[in-house]
Amino acid sequence: MNEITLTRMKQLKLYGMHSAFKTAIETGKTDNYTLDQFISMIIDAEWDDRNNRKITRAIQNAKFRYKSSIENIIYDEVRNIDKTKILRLAECSFIDKNENILITGSTGSGKSYLATSIAYQACIEGYKVIYFNTTKLFSKLKMAKADGTYLKELAKIEKQQLIILDDFGLQPLDSQNRIALLEIIEDRHNKGSIIVTSQVPVQGWYETIGEKTIADAILDRLIHQAHRIELSGESMRKKRIVVNEKND
Repeated sequence: MNEITLTRMKQLKLYGMHSAFKTAIETGKTDNYTLDQFISMIIDAEWDDRNNRKITRAIQNAKFRYKSSIENIIYDEVRNIDKTKILRLAECSFIDKNENILITGSTGSGKSYLATSIAYQACIEGYKVIYFNTTKLFSKLKMAKADGTYLKELAKIEKQQLIILDDFGLQPLDSQNRIALLEIIEDRHNKGSIIVTSQVPVQGWYETIGEKTIADAILDRLIHQAHRIELSGESMRKKRIVVNEKND
């Protein structure tokens, strides 16, 4: 009877229940529960399993460059990171309010790690997230214009509740990239959130975008109700190298 039940659980894709029931049988703990306790236990197991798989899919779909977490952020005073502010952002209420986060700082200061940590937390909280290297995104959109899939790509981006534009401003935008950025920002205004990381201070973004009218339109929507984080201090990559050398 138990084997038939386990087989049917698998066929019904009740993997959490299957695992919990199988473990209870193998450890002989089925008699430790009343009927209602046992039902509650296997339903909780199914709930947890589905939730974990949902989070795993969200993280995979986000296509993060690397794994990071809020717990591993180094809150060094020299880095100018307010722990209370970061933990508040990690609650992800900024996404519900369609607010943005702008993270600036020099090379290696941990901008991408911080942005990804917040976005990882958003995946855990059940939000749709996707990561983009800004230069690669613009190249992809140019190719999409050439092959006729441009609107489809913009629609995919618009469906996300949070997007990361990493390494924005490494080079000035040409007219095509400028328009693409405007369309992305316009589509998300009051509908979704963006985390932007950049080596260029926010006041330098006008020059990076170029064409004053479009720059005004983009930055008015992007900066309005945005949380700004300006990282300082020496490169975190250099620090890790020094620590590793000392450990060796």
